[in-house]
Amino acid sequence: MSEAVVRRLVDRVAVVTGGASGIGLATARRFASEGAHVVVGDIDPGTGKAAAEDVGGTFVQVDVTSPEQVDALFQAAVDTYGGLDVAFNNAGISPPDDDSILTTGLDAWRRVQEVNLTSVYLCCKAAIPHMQARGRGSIINTASFVARMGAATSQISYTASKGGVLAMSRELGVQFAREGIRVNALSPGPVDTPLLQELFAKDPERAARRLVHIPVGRFARPEEIAAAVAFLASDDSSFITASEFLVDGGISGAYVTPL
Repeated sequence: MSEAVVRRLVDRVAVVTGGASGIGLATARRFASEGAHVVVGDIDPGTGKAAAEDVGGTFVQVDVTSPEQVDALFQAAVDTYGGLDVAFNNAGISPPDDDSILTTGLDAWRRVQEVNLTSVYLCCKAAIPHMQARGRGSIINTASFVARMGAATSQISYTASKGGVLAMSRELGVQFAREGIRVNALSPGPVDTPLLQELFAKDPERAARRLVHIPVGRFARPEEIAAAVAFLASDDSSFITASEFLVDGGISGAYVTPL
């Protein structure tokens, strides 16, 4: 994908969690191409530093389940660039031991909830006061199309965590709307990321079983999701808050898909 020609985020300060790979990295690149100062938050210092260098930004190593580390991440953005305008709370996991409710243990359930849902709570809690000081801001929380659709190939804790992200984003979007702070949930369909590739390389039947449900006939590219995030981060979406932004290739609208 060529560099974005639009420059909607000039001098905006944006934090991206899970920014070292997949959707997070693609979004960090898109934000930078639109003129933003980007802070990449990731647990992996190697890929995280490389991502920050790639976008001319700053890297902060962060465990998104740690309140202290999350606070430090957003404070670093303010200390480095003078404020906070955008938070893309995107870090998440989808481990193999999160499966059917009949086989998923409590430890696996809790770990996914901590990384996928509690981290979004912590990031919003840390980001909002900085945005209140600015009098504006856009928060985009990564949910998923599975927050609104059921699957027989369950990842029970992942699905529940994304439903929580969706509901929390809606509530925050309502609560802070009159302070100029917008909060929206992004619900991607399956995205062609290393996480998905690894999952489906081990189980091609699992991939085929999913692809048949996508009207577009393919998984999303990370850059396509990043374009949606950039829209939600920008003033082009100034009247959009407390909303779910579906980028799913038509999955949630489909009953029978094309051959």
